[in-house]
Amino acid sequence: MSELLESSFSIEDIIKTSKSPVRQAELKPEELITQLRKLQQVKKNLEEEVTEVMLLKCARKQEEDALAAEALKLEGTLNEKEELNRSLQLKCEDLQLEAQRQLEQNHQKEELVKQYSFQIQETKLKHRKIRMKFENQLQQLTEQHKNLSAVFAPQRLPAEIQSAEYSTKQLLKAEQQKLEQLAKLLDELNHTQNAEVHMDTSEKAP
Repeated sequence: MSELLESSFSIEDIIKTSKSPVRQAELKPEELITQLRKLQQVKKNLEEEVTEVMLLKCARKQEEDALAAEALKLEGTLNEKEELNRSLQLKCEDLQLEAQRQLEQNHQKEELVKQYSFQIQETKLKHRKIRMKFENQLQQLTEQHKNLSAVFAPQRLPAEIQSAEYSTKQLLKAEQQKLEQLAKLLDELNHTQNAEVHMDTSEKAP
């Protein structure tokens, strides 16, 4: 900067000198050569300063371009991160809803299993009571047949026993059918649960 001031001063001084006819007439060749050399030095200094300024301008332009490219890259990365975050948020919400649905379905299935299990136990209890009642009735009939053997003809006793046994078999058969129906319903429920679990697993598989 001091060189620039010195050069400026030298140029102005030379210009002032060149405008003065008296001064030009008084200048000697050696002085003219000295002024010429000063002008050349000033020109050289100016050229160097201009070159330096241009280099700085070019470097600043490159730096600005690099910063702009980096900013654009960072903006793209930020947009990708935000989009990924939104996608993950939606996925998380879907998983929460699916988990809630599965919990509700499992609760309903557990209630159905409890209900069918209760019905089976209740049917078994009724069957046991019917069997005990039948055994008591059969024992009573046997005692009655024993007591009435003198009144009724011996030929009718086998028919009465056979009729009682047939009635008992019909009752047992009806109760057995009820038990089989309940067992079938429970098996269908378990089959449905397994199918739904397999379907959910297939849907979640990539």
